[in-house]
Amino acid sequence: MARSKFRKFVLDPFLGLDIVQWIFAVPVSIIMWLIFATCCTHVRNKKVLKEYRKKPAIFVVWHGRTMIPSVVMALYRIRSCAVTSRNKDGRLMAKIQHMFGAKAIYGSTSNGAVSVLRQGVRVLNKEKRCIVMCPDGPSGPSLRLQDGAMFFAKMANAPIIPVCFASSKSWFQTRWDRYLIALPFSKNIMDVGEPIFVKSKIKTPAFEQERQKIEKICVKQMRDLDKIFNLMQVEADLTASEFKHKMREAKKLEKLAKEKK
Repeated sequence: MARSKFRKFVLDPFLGLDIVQWIFAVPVSIIMWLIFATCCTHVRNKKVLKEYRKKPAIFVVWHGRTMIPSVVMALYRIRSCAVTSRNKDGRLMAKIQHMFGAKAIYGSTSNGAVSVLRQGVRVLNKEKRCIVMCPDGPSGPSLRLQDGAMFFAKMANAPIIPVCFASSKSWFQTRWDRYLIALPFSKNIMDVGEPIFVKSKIKTPAFEQERQKIEKICVKQMRDLDKIFNLMQVEADLTASEFKHKMREAKKLEKLAKEKK
């Protein structure tokens, strides 16, 4: 109990300070660049990145697969804005993405959705920038395409472009999204999908059918890449709160097992 109170009233507010987050974001971005420099990274379908370098598009990347795409899109000088939540973790991610040239649009489908949609459409139509977003963020369910990318594509007449990567030497973090960190001297494959357009006048139930279709494409993209390196199969439909609950239950069972011994 004391530990949880310390985290809630001391640690979390401290980690939420802008100066602290910048102190963390700068070395993290440098480490990402250094790791990338040691790796052999093959980018599939480069022509799409080149075509949409300065054209409106919505690049969707699963929450756990942003590491290599962040670096590659910076190298290709993609003019982008990253959609991120306003919470502590989201603001930290925005600072890291800023180090790769991406501006932040704060909000999510559950918090500030209207504002995000308005800003995103303006970015796509007037600024001719791309939007980069995690369709299953900020807290799941994992591998589930939420409506945000669909609304952007529908209202701005910009394509959805699925992006994912896998690595031969990987470390999956113990998180709900199973964040994948490519280790030094690994072989990486980053796949850029073909642009998918959503009709501006699409309505329910066709909207939901199209959402499911794009979701399947994104999930298949990741599964196919993971098979190349024989990686673990990431769970679908897992939320951050459910994952935390599972971890707490696992610790309780582990503690009981030790006490019995």
